Amino acid sequence: MKKVYTCFCTDIIHEGHLNILREANKYGEVIVGILSDAAMIKYNRFPTITLEDRMKIVEDTGLVQSVIIQNEIMYDNVIKNIRPDYVIHGDNWCHGPENAIRRNVIDNLNKYGGELLEVGYTYNENVKKIDDNIKEKLAMPEYRRKRLRQLLELCPVVKTIEVHSGITGLIAEKTVVEHNGEFNQFDAMWLSSLCDSTAKGKPDIELVDMSSRIRTIDDVMEVTTKPIILDGDTGGLVEHFVYNVRTLERMGVSAVIIEDKTGLKKNSLFGTEVEQTQDSIENFCEKIRAGKNAQRTEEFMIIARIESLILEKGQEDALKRAFAYVEAGADGIMIHSRKKSPDEIFAFCDAFRKENTQTPIVVVPTSFNSVTESELAQHGVNIVIYANQLTRSAFPAMQSTAVEILKNHRALEVDAKLMPFKEIITLIDDI
Repeated sequence: MKKVYTCFCTDIIHEGHLNILREANKYGEVIVGILSDAAMIKYNRFPTITLEDRMKIVEDTGLVQSVIIQNEIMYDNVIKNIRPDYVIHGDNWCHGPENAIRRNVIDNLNKYGGELLEVGYTYNENVKKIDDNIKEKLAMPEYRRKRLRQLLELCPVVKTIEVHSGITGLIAEKTVVEHNGEFNQFDAMWLSSLCDSTAKGKPDIELVDMSSRIRTIDDVMEVTTKPIILDGDTGGLVEHFVYNVRTLERMGVSAVIIEDKTGLKKNSLFGTEVEQTQDSIENFCEKIRAGKNAQRTEEFMIIARIESLILEKGQEDALKRAFAYVEAGADGIMIHSRKKSPDEIFAFCDAFRKENTQTPIVVVPTSFNSVTESELAQHGVNIVIYANQLTRSAFPAMQSTAVEILKNHRALEVDAKLMPFKEIITLIDDI
């Protein structure tokens, strides 16, 4: 009997999958691989049911002889182990990043004379509705809120990008890159108070209140599914913070990061150049405890941001605060630095990990931007936030365009640098 292999990364079996399985049965014994959770998230698919349930729905079709787990997006190992006579797949992978997987399959089959079979992709209103329902499910608060904790279990590093609007949220949501046989995408979104304030043309001094921040969160949530980490500045008054925690939790935000400073908030980029006051350990711990007591789910995270290195108070103070904040209930520690070198971040992480191997560490490599995610992971970092790069890249481009139009009294000279609107709106889904 010939062996036919196909791989699914789905939470539901619809007529398109059944069509592939029926076609596969014409050629021999059908083996189906189910992408593992860790592989699924690299493929821009987040599972809403367990791996075991995904395997069972395929078994229940009655159209397969066996179901296995495929642990990698690329097929090298699975083809080497199974040596199928045929691999079957829908023809929807002929274009875009997925074409790299197709080439990988062809290269592996050519090693021994296997054959690739491609079936016309099934796309109709029924299939579209099913796909849309899965996306909508991922966007629901009860699913989105817990995803950050799930990602921390699955990813060596949770890659997080700043967003400040619906369209930047879509960029974070849909940008997938294939490079050197690996698929990469952002895992989560950071709603920065700096970038939110800047987009509104206001200073970053907590002038943009939580009601306005919530409108931005709504704009992003309406068109995305990925987990959101909110920059909560100082958290404000304890009495206000507890209400905000409830609101964010109810909306489906995954985490809020609050910094241990007091008074009128000044951006950390200024360091000791402006007067900044760090909160006492006792007061900040009380804020953390109050926030944790206000929670109604186990999924929401309160992450404590330590400003000791920014304010040049040294490693000892930073570590003392870190351990105290964890003891008070913080679900993670964010350590910040203005240095160009990551050395003091590495030193903090190494010292913290000697005492605490579990609490997630968050870093924002804006100043020390030569360091790679893998290097940070080697020192125990779990979440890397690219905190303002989308805003900083957009501003010079827009300013340059405005200058050129004013200089030339027409738009011809800037046209070559502009993306056609037809390409921009491809990011936006039709209802």
